[in-house]
Amino acid sequence: MQTLQTTSLRVRDNQLFILDQQALPQEVKWLEANSVPSLVDHILTLRVRGAPLIGLSASLLLGLLAERGLSRDELLAALETLRASRPTAVNLMNNLDRMRLALQQEAFVPALVAEAQRLVDEDKRLCERIAEAGSALVAPGSRLLTHCNTGGLATAGVGTALGVINRAHRQGNVANVWVDETRPLLQGGRLTAWELGELGVPYQLITDSMAAGLMAQGQVDAVWVGADRIAANGDVANKIGTYSLAVLAKFHNIPFYVAAPRTTLDPHCPNGAAIPIEQRAAVEVTGAAGSFGSVRWAPQDARVYNPAFDVTPAELITGWVLDSGVAGPEAVRAGAFAVG
Repeated sequence: MQTLQTTSLRVRDNQLFILDQQALPQEVKWLEANSVPSLVDHILTLRVRGAPLIGLSASLLLGLLAERGLSRDELLAALETLRASRPTAVNLMNNLDRMRLALQQEAFVPALVAEAQRLVDEDKRLCERIAEAGSALVAPGSRLLTHCNTGGLATAGVGTALGVINRAHRQGNVANVWVDETRPLLQGGRLTAWELGELGVPYQLITDSMAAGLMAQGQVDAVWVGADRIAANGDVANKIGTYSLAVLAKFHNIPFYVAAPRTTLDPHCPNGAAIPIEQRAAVEVTGAAGSFGSVRWAPQDARVYNPAFDVTPAELITGWVLDSGVAGPEAVRAGAFAVG
C-alpha cells in the first residue's frame, strides 16, 4: 500500500499507525495498529475515534492484512470483528460493506488495497464539500457553539462541523467558538480546543452545563455538531449531550446544524429509536484517566449509566449539511435520506 498521511492516520512501509487521541493535548504519540486485536483495542479505548476515522482505519488495516497474505476467509473474519467494535457509528459499517464487495473479487488483494485508499481520498473530498456548503450558512461575526470533536482528528480531511467552522473563520465570519468540554471523556476540552488552537480559530472552553446560560444571554448564534449515524427520517445519533443542546437551541430560537458525510447516512434505519446506542464502562463516569494518571471521585459501589451517544429528533434540526449540500426539514420529511 502506498504511503499516506492524515492528521490521525499514517501508512508507512506497509504498517498502520494511529495518533493516540487519549494522549492529546499533552503528548503527540503515534501507535502501531497492525493487527485486528490492536486496532479493536485502540477503537474501544478511543485512541482512535470519530465516526469517519474509525471506518477508515479498519479499511486500511484490511488492505494491509491482504497484502501480508491473509486468506479470503481470514480477511472476512477480520472484517466482521472490526465491524462489531463500535455499534453506533455507521461509517464503520458502510466502509466495511464496500471492503466486503472488494473481498469478493477474484483479485481481492489489489481490490482491497485500492478500495481502502479510495475511501480515504473520498473522505477528504467529502469534508471539503461539507466545509464549502456549511460555511455559506455562517454569517459575519458569528459566535458558534460546538460539541465533541469533529475536525481533522476525526476524519481524513478537514473535518465535518469543525471543517465548516474553520472555513468560515478563514472567510472572516467567526468571532468566537464556544467549545463544550463534552463530558465524560472531554473530547471537546482535549481535542477540539487543541485543534482550534492549532488552526488559529478564536475559542473559549466551557463546561457542558454552561451552554444554556450563554444562549439565554444571546451569546450563541448557531450550534454546529457532527453525527455518528443519521436515520432515514433525519434523526441523528451523536455524542451524548447533543440532544440537550438541540432542545436548548430550539427554545432559544438558535439554528442547530448537523454536518456529516454521506457515509454517516443509514437509509435502512427508519428512525432514531432503531439506532443501537453503545453503553461504555462505568469508570469513564466515576473518575478520570489520562496522561496525568487516574483519579476516582465517585463511591466505589456507585451504579453508573453511561451511554456514549444520544439521539436528536429531526424536528429539532435546522439543517443537515452533507457533501451533497444542505438538506432542510422539508426535503428530509419528503424522503431525502430514505432508501431509493
